[in-house]
Amino acid sequence: MADELAGFTIGVTADRRRDELAALLQRRGARVVIAPALRIVPLTDDTDLREATRECLARPPDVLMANTGIGMRGWLEAAEGWGLAEPLRGVLSQAYVVARGPKARGAIRAAGLHDQWSPDSESCEEVVEHLVRRGVAGQVIAMQLHGDRQPECTSALEDAGATVIEVPVYRWAPPTDPAPLHRLIDLVAGRLVDAVTFTSAPAAEALLRAAGDRTETVLEALRGDVLASCVGAVTAEPLVRRGVPVSAPSRARLGALVRTIVDELPRRTVSIKAAGHLLTLRGHAAVVDGELRPLAPAPMAVLRALATSPGRVLSRTALLRTLPRGADEHAVEMAVARLRAGLKAPRVVQTVVKRGYRLRID
Repeated sequence: MADELAGFTIGVTADRRRDELAALLQRRGARVVIAPALRIVPLTDDTDLREATRECLARPPDVLMANTGIGMRGWLEAAEGWGLAEPLRGVLSQAYVVARGPKARGAIRAAGLHDQWSPDSESCEEVVEHLVRRGVAGQVIAMQLHGDRQPECTSALEDAGATVIEVPVYRWAPPTDPAPLHRLIDLVAGRLVDAVTFTSAPAAEALLRAAGDRTETVLEALRGDVLASCVGAVTAEPLVRRGVPVSAPSRARLGALVRTIVDELPRRTVSIKAAGHLLTLRGHAAVVDGELRPLAPAPMAVLRALATSPGRVLSRTALLRTLPRGADEHAVEMAVARLRAGLKAPRVVQTVVKRGYRLRID
């Protein structure tokens, strides 16, 4: 098939680059559910940022920790508005500059500054370990914050003898409209999406927090049927800590994230032979002899149940349990009829009189 992700449904929790990621997935045939878990909000009251900037000018930092590209650009743009951009660039140009990742490094270089080191893992913890090994006693460190305060990193540097100036540029906030996120949580809990993408650790935390009393149900889905796909190891950490297996590319890039999904999702499909046809089950579709057949949730649920034991008869009562609450045995008959019509291979699902249905294996 030309569209590697055709038949799969994928949730996107990113905000700022959601359209870019969605387009990359849709280009490969996926159905995308966009549900930002968080949004980045510039500081409306820039008093703390201005105070941190003035402190950097009064006590020029020996080390600059640049954590994010958007944060560094926002800081320098704010300084420009205060008439402090040139003095700030002047003191930062004398510092030992550590860029946590490629986006921060790009912002540093765009500002005419020079970065001296970056961690392979793109994690704050590795940055702190590097600086402590290098020696920070008596030094001033300007730490551009990644949305929220990072008390563990600050404390570790202060324990090593450094003075840390925390530079708050933006903060994380809940999405303006929480409805899409709650809909995605419903889909994950019901195993009606095949994968969920995460591009930041705070977004993963936010989705689990929004799940409320269904958090464990969502985690169980992510530990099994729903692939948790993260842009990198740092993003994956909140999920890994909770026992969720994740897929992540070796380099934290959106393109690499999509390639990882393209490699992983098709491997998780089930293929069976029934009534002379080859069926491959994807998220919201079956591939019948190489042709994609999209299916509604109810007939897809019936097909999945029958495919767990090809050839074995499942009663209407057993199949009823796979359908949404409130359905009756007539709904099973309707789902089977829609399944046969959708597959365009009516002999695949066989009726066994007074017993139920099975996939015809012959």
